[in-house]
Amino acid sequence: MPQLPIYLDNNAATRCDPRVVEAMLPFFTEAYGNAGSRHHAYGWKAAEAVDEARQLVADSIGADAKEIVFTSGATESNNLALKGAAVMYRRQGNHLVTVQTEHHAVLDPCRRLQREGYEVSFLPVDRFGRVTAEQVGAAITDKTILVSVMAANNEIGTLQPIAEIGRVCKVRKVLLHTDATQAVGKIPIDVEALQVDLLSLSGHKMYGPKGVGALFVRRRNPHVRLEPLLDGGGHERGLRSGTLPVPLVVGLGEACKLCGNEMPEEAKRCRALRDRLWQGLNENREGLFLNGHPEERLPGNLNVSFAQVRGEALLMALKNIAVSSGSACTSASVEPSYVLRALGVPDDLAHSSIRFGVGRFTTAEEIEFAIKEVTQTVQRLRLMSPDFQMTLNQ
Repeated sequence: MPQLPIYLDNNAATRCDPRVVEAMLPFFTEAYGNAGSRHHAYGWKAAEAVDEARQLVADSIGADAKEIVFTSGATESNNLALKGAAVMYRRQGNHLVTVQTEHHAVLDPCRRLQREGYEVSFLPVDRFGRVTAEQVGAAITDKTILVSVMAANNEIGTLQPIAEIGRVCKVRKVLLHTDATQAVGKIPIDVEALQVDLLSLSGHKMYGPKGVGALFVRRRNPHVRLEPLLDGGGHERGLRSGTLPVPLVVGLGEACKLCGNEMPEEAKRCRALRDRLWQGLNENREGLFLNGHPEERLPGNLNVSFAQVRGEALLMALKNIAVSSGSACTSASVEPSYVLRALGVPDDLAHSSIRFGVGRFTTAEEIEFAIKEVTQTVQRLRLMSPDFQMTLNQ
């Protein structure tokens, strides 16, 4: 019997790897200087650690260390990328292109920009949650200054064709931003191969600490300029003022290093566990539907809908399994997932969706327990469901 409750919500947050914690600890109690203090050993030690972490983050996405700006997380990175570019390039145009299934950390800044006079095109997706480079190209106008398409969806795990979109944006001389929060550390990401100009990432999605993230800002071909959101002190090349949280930055760097070293085997292992979960849930059972792309998806993500079962009831009944009904940022909403709606999933199935997130510390024993627990719970809830009883009587 595994230790309960088992954690299968790794798309919402990952456990901080003990090796990351170990790397961070000295910067809380021993090397506690301010990285901006340049006149004594404590500051030098902190600055050296920040520089090393910046290089590790850059290495994880194929970037230059000078192109990494530390932030409080992907939400801030997305806001800085979108709003910063919109203001900086306002004279060149006022149009942005994004996708209906983006995280709220992209959609909400876009809607704010709309209220401020910008135009935003929200592209629809196919039934798997994907857009095409042709769609993006058709949406670009002579007023377009930025395209933002996430690398991997946080709810359904679908991967977008970022490299193809990148080629289109490069030809049209439009900046491309990608929210790669769910992708970095889980699948190979290279900013040069993808031809992205701005990329957001976050520590707590890749076994690092919460409260720290980064934004890649391209320095060459083109040299991207952003209007900062925060003023005061001119930290991070003037793009993000504020004293750096050195322990968190060190943790982010260590998390990036570990992911880079272990990604091939880890992805293979997570994919096998996820596939076993899907196989086990799907054995001889009707009314189970996969949401998202069956192949072009994150290795640890599984989003399924159970017909004739309310997702909220299922979540409450699964006391021994930590899962979610969608994005952690919107899981309190009683409305069906806007991501699933965009895929054309009917409201009843959208309401019955569960997102399973397999991660580094998930075990085969936990997967077998989850299969049995979920299967029994779904069967019990269906027997209590009036909709299911009507189906039996037909």
